[in-house]
Amino acid sequence: MSTNLEGTPALDRADARVRHDEGLGGAVRGFLDRVRSGDLGSLPVVVGLAVIWTVFQILNPVFLGANNLVNLLFDCSTVGIISLGIVCILMVGEIDLSVGSVSGFASALLGVLWVNGGWWAPGAILLAMLCGAAVGAIYAVLFNRLGMPSFVSTLSGLLAVLGLQLYVLGSSGSINLPFESSLVGLGQTWVMPSVLAYLFVLLAGGAYFFAGFRTAARRRAAGLTPPSLLGLAVRTAVLTAALLAVAAYLNTDRGVPWVFGFFALLVVLLDYALKRTQWGRSMTAVGGNREAARRAGIDVHSIYRGAFMLCSTLASLGGILSAARLASASQQAGTGDVNLDAIAAAVIGGTSLFGGRGSAYSALLGIIVIQSIASGLTLLDLSSSLRYMITGGVLAIAVIVDSLARRSRVSHGRA
Repeated sequence: MSTNLEGTPALDRADARVRHDEGLGGAVRGFLDRVRSGDLGSLPVVVGLAVIWTVFQILNPVFLGANNLVNLLFDCSTVGIISLGIVCILMVGEIDLSVGSVSGFASALLGVLWVNGGWWAPGAILLAMLCGAAVGAIYAVLFNRLGMPSFVSTLSGLLAVLGLQLYVLGSSGSINLPFESSLVGLGQTWVMPSVLAYLFVLLAGGAYFFAGFRTAARRRAAGLTPPSLLGLAVRTAVLTAALLAVAAYLNTDRGVPWVFGFFALLVVLLDYALKRTQWGRSMTAVGGNREAARRAGIDVHSIYRGAFMLCSTLASLGGILSAARLASASQQAGTGDVNLDAIAAAVIGGTSLFGGRGSAYSALLGIIVIQSIASGLTLLDLSSSLRYMITGGVLAIAVIVDSLARRSRVSHGRA
């Protein structure tokens, strides 16, 4: 004998709760639940960025001027691309301390081949990036085959690649890139037409909604409660409107830099790869628990190899664009605070030092924070020593927040 339970008060109330959770209120409650469980996402860095911008705007009204923000986006892009590679290596719980040297070596190789050697510029760029990938492959061999800790191997690489950079440049010490070239134009002056900037924003909003809609459809097909489509539509509308407002504001001056658009495209592509592909899920698994990932059939050595090579390749690309920004390749390229800024941007943006958790958007948010601090202090004509102290403090706070959030997630899981 079958029993029909449809229409009973208990099931009606449960059905109502499910429908209620699918609404906008359910999305808000879900967000608050994630925060309480330690899944803070980008919330801390967004709040911190708002505080930084408010303080600097009060101290100097020029800070949030369209001209200064355009310059800030130009400056963000080069180190931001290097920071994307740091996100990849941190995702598997390792580190690369040589990204600054690799970026400087790539810029030196570009100058020697293109300017001094008369190579076709794209060929010189390609070879410089291949050399960066080769450096990452060497780190992978040292790590996978010899068990050398990444801290030691990349610290050794920092010194060795810096020596290569000085050797390649030779006695000249500096090579000026053709100012009229497209590469230098990309790094210094090229901006999007206003209509094209608006179109890209609308495409980004549409892609965001489509990705969320597909996620909801997959969850529904699997018999799971899908996220609220109303909440997704509201988030898409708010995000698109905010980006349109930013683009309109930047267009009152020069506009949105093409190099920043290229950086943003790399962020989107890497985020998709990390979240939507088997390779990205394997990266997360290896970073979360290497032994468990190996037992699950993941080729752990291949994942580490890919992370090291991608990190060094992006470092070389960032170095090439940095040379374009300065219109020169010199012995100082990649030195100074490049390593600090690249690593700090990824961590400040929300990528965990413990591995297994991070996002490509961490590099974007983190480098905007760091460049905002640098720009604000420059406008106030304050010592660069303050920049290091403030950036160090922000980095320490980010690590503390990450540690507390990690502890909260562990406690919540046990509960």
